[in-house]
Amino acid sequence: SIACPDSMSEPPTLDSLAAEVAALKATSLGTNAQALDAFYLLVCGVFVFFMQCGFALLEAGSVRTKNTKNILLKNLLDACLGAIIWWLWGMGVAYGDSGDYDDGNEFIGTAPNNGGPFAAAGWEGRDWQESGGEYYGYTMALWFFQYVFAAAAATIVSGAVAERAQLIAYLIYTTIITGFIYPVVVHWVWCDGGFLSGGFTGDKDKTWAGGCIDFAGSGVVHMTGGVAALCGAFVIGPRAGRFDESGKVMPIPGQSTPFQVVGTFILWMGWYGFNPGSTLGITPAGYGTIMARAAMCTTLSAAVGGITVVFFDRIFSKTYDVGMVCNGILAGLVSITAGCATVHPWAALVIGMIGGLVYRGCSHCVLHKLKVDDPLDSSSVHGACGAWGVIAAALLTTEEFAAAAGYQRRAGLFYGGGKLLGAALLQMVCILAWSGTNAGLVFLLLKKAGKLRRRETYMAAAPEEDLDSSIHGGAPLEPAEHGSGNTSRAESVDTSDPVIEMPDATPDKDQPAA
Repeated sequence: SIACPDSMSEPPTLDSLAAEVAALKATSLGTNAQALDAFYLLVCGVFVFFMQCGFALLEAGSVRTKNTKNILLKNLLDACLGAIIWWLWGMGVAYGDSGDYDDGNEFIGTAPNNGGPFAAAGWEGRDWQESGGEYYGYTMALWFFQYVFAAAAATIVSGAVAERAQLIAYLIYTTIITGFIYPVVVHWVWCDGGFLSGGFTGDKDKTWAGGCIDFAGSGVVHMTGGVAALCGAFVIGPRAGRFDESGKVMPIPGQSTPFQVVGTFILWMGWYGFNPGSTLGITPAGYGTIMARAAMCTTLSAAVGGITVVFFDRIFSKTYDVGMVCNGILAGLVSITAGCATVHPWAALVIGMIGGLVYRGCSHCVLHKLKVDDPLDSSSVHGACGAWGVIAAALLTTEEFAAAAGYQRRAGLFYGGGKLLGAALLQMVCILAWSGTNAGLVFLLLKKAGKLRRRETYMAAAPEEDLDSSIHGGAPLEPAEHGSGNTSRAESVDTSDPVIEMPDATPDKDQPAA
């Protein structure tokens, strides 16, 4: 440690202070930098993991009471199933060995001789012992950090198909999104050797236009999940009663505005692990500044997004809709995620404001023009605003901030650069094609097999969905005079799937038009 000079000592000079700093670098603080970075990743990862609680509250507040247990179970299983998948093969598909730059796979991660990240096979044994565990300790922290990102991407879809999807269908498409669709996109953008990786691929000649800037995942996480959500909501069809016979939108209010608001605040808090944590460390020089800039830009974009949406929604709806404010905040958060470390704070305000407008316009178009029932506006908040976030980073990134964040010293279009925009457009097209094609195929196959939607909800004239009573043993909060769902379940609830006679026509034709 630095000794405090007493009154008889000479005052410190620049040379003496420099010597003290050099001595500090030789202490355990310097040698354990990797351990500190691992701890930083774990803390930020816990923030992101807690976003699952935010998603759960937001989704539970946005659905009807009779489907609360169903949506909460799916959120729980997202975290459980996602962890197993990410350990077995998800991390390997995302960050597996890409070979050398001459013959490496720029599309998908593969397993090296020792297995690498597949089931963590390469993170044990002699290599572990020779390294003292430090390098692999950081790698396991990185695994956890990337796992919670993958879980967030999968959870985006659950809100779009809420109150309709069978549990088995949800488990199938969660497995495919977490284990295949999402990690392939990660490999493109965030892995050394990926053809869109502006920050990790060392030889930029192997990237398209030098790669894109997507610092924390507006495109990788949110657009990927949002596109899949739109496909799911379109294929599964609207909830019974969402549209009348003429196609007019009918209101289906959620059960709890307080749940929505608390869930939004938790998600906002979690974003401080999502965006600042994407430095992937804290000890390298300049990383503290990047982290702080990301936190400031995240805050400003979220705030102006909520204000913008409530202002414009008031003009068109004549009301102050709390749910719209929540989604406006989330729209601002999604929009700034790509460029949070590479733009000025004033630019974050612009990005968040436009993000709120993008959300408001896309939400209206999806529901009223396309007739797609997305109960949580997942496709608009995450898909449309994720795409805007990628474009915004390509427009407003500065050379100085890009270089500090680990990218090439390139500026966005508004600062005289043009290649970033080309790479951003390619990223959007690739994600749209990859996520849309694969997710659409999965949902169509599930629908064809009769496993996508609850049988009793295929018919517009059938009783409305009550998933909690039919498969989860009763409502989450039953009145006291009827007893709790747990104590009265055997006597009052038939947990078997209801059997509804279907007409000769295929069930899908009896749904309201999507």
